[in-house]
Amino acid sequence: MRPVPDHEQIELTRAELDRLVAGATGRLAGCASGEELEAATSEVLGRGSALSAMHRALAQVAPEERPALGEAINAARRAIEEVVERLRSELSVRQRAARLQADRLDLTEVLPSRLPGHLHVVTRVWEELEDVFLGMGYEIAEGNEVETDWYNFTALNIPPDHPARSMQDSFYLDHGGGESVLLRTHTSPVQVHLLERGELPVYAIVPGRVYRRDTADASHLPVFHQIEGLVVDRGVSFSDLAGTIDAFVRAIFGSGVASRLRPAYFPFTEPSAEFEITCTICGGAGCRTCRRTGWIELGGCGMVHPAVLEATGVDSETWTGFAFGFGIDRLALMRHGIEDLRTFVENDVRFLSQL
Repeated sequence: MRPVPDHEQIELTRAELDRLVAGATGRLAGCASGEELEAATSEVLGRGSALSAMHRALAQVAPEERPALGEAINAARRAIEEVVERLRSELSVRQRAARLQADRLDLTEVLPSRLPGHLHVVTRVWEELEDVFLGMGYEIAEGNEVETDWYNFTALNIPPDHPARSMQDSFYLDHGGGESVLLRTHTSPVQVHLLERGELPVYAIVPGRVYRRDTADASHLPVFHQIEGLVVDRGVSFSDLAGTIDAFVRAIFGSGVASRLRPAYFPFTEPSAEFEITCTICGGAGCRTCRRTGWIELGGCGMVHPAVLEATGVDSETWTGFAFGFGIDRLALMRHGIEDLRTFVENDVRFLSQL
């Protein structure tokens, strides 16, 4: 830039600054990515930019004119920097939206015309059970499928010589550690985790997959699904348990199916009971599935044993509770009048497409 000796040329240089700001703004606005914006910013504001050249040329301007022209140059720089910051913010928002869109999972149902199919019957019953208990005020809890011996047995008051600990019933894992680890045989270990939180009262259900060394037959599978229920509060009684079971049985099966409790033994509840429902295959008349009794066992239940509460740090003198558990697969069998559990895992499309 040549020396600017008079007022007219100072005004002309300000006009050049206006054109420079307009040109820089247009250059920056054309950037489609953060990388392009940074490169353009270097062009219009960096040491090699026209704006920096003007700033260096102030030394050639008459001393009395430098403040006004210097302020004009600084104002031009601030205007361009404001444009840069605004565009950075806009590009950041657009790029984040683009990343979210790219990572988006389409969880909508597949149109039948493209790929016929629907949820497995066990999954549908699972979701119905969750809806029923959510409506009753329960939370849904989850737990590990691999558990230690303490959570799966000891904390649940199952003594060392109990048959459930036998290798004939449980899948133990060789993980090289000191404590026995196994695939959980029931969802009850989650009860222990819930009580260990120390957040009382507890109203929770725990649906999940469990494992036992059973031979598959009409009423047993080695890998199946359970739902566990746990309530711990002040003043909980056995009648609360009976009413809860009756409520969910009627919600799932309708008013035509009755439930009953009969005495049983489980180490983690006292008193304990098994609950049965009217056989949906024969309507209570008696058949092969219900062994001619008219009733079929759905699960076990009882008042939480004080030893279980104490093992998790809960004062059994202040808090009481009940627990129940049953097989989701068996409930689905009863719900749809299916005679053999193995039908669920045979992947026969003719069967699956009917439900």
